[in-house]
Amino acid sequence: MAEQRQRALSTSGEALYEILALEKGATHDEIKKSYRKLALKYHPDKNPDNPEAAEKFKEINNAHATLTDVSKRNIYDKYGSLGLYVAEQFGEENVNTYFMLSSWWAKGLFAVCGLLTGCYLCCCLCCCFNCCCGKCKPKAPEGEQQEFCVSPEDLEEQIKNDMERGGHLYSPRRRVKSNKCH
Repeated sequence: MAEQRQRALSTSGEALYEILALEKGATHDEIKKSYRKLALKYHPDKNPDNPEAAEKFKEINNAHATLTDVSKRNIYDKYGSLGLYVAEQFGEENVNTYFMLSSWWAKGLFAVCGLLTGCYLCCCLCCCFNCCCGKCKPKAPEGEQQEFCVSPEDLEEQIKNDMERGGHLYSPRRRVKSNKCH
């Protein structure tokens, strides 16, 4: 089995035109004419003993398929083969958004806004103080019922009793009032 060569993704959008021996911006008729000429020249049936011709024929077909599809051609002309890869991964409608968000100014704007608003720090502190250690967790107003937790020993005993009776798995009996669950 022949090794397939790995190509780097370009952003220039010229390689497919070069495969068809055309200038970038060629018309649909020029693409069609060049494709037919090259397809006849490199067709595997006309070159049965030449595996390179078969490979060239595949490249010509790929170039023709991309350049005759209006949507793919627009993406290719604007963003190159990297744009086609992004369209394949995220959908053709999301290509412009992807490249806009990957631009240096969008990344810089995101970083500056995050730093100015303290957003990164705020999210981390809020999560830690409300969830992890709970020291800054808001207290329930006076008169409202506080949280109750069942101790693990009581819960285990309750499950055993319920299983022996063949009844329900959980029926609250004893509750321990505390600010923190054990």
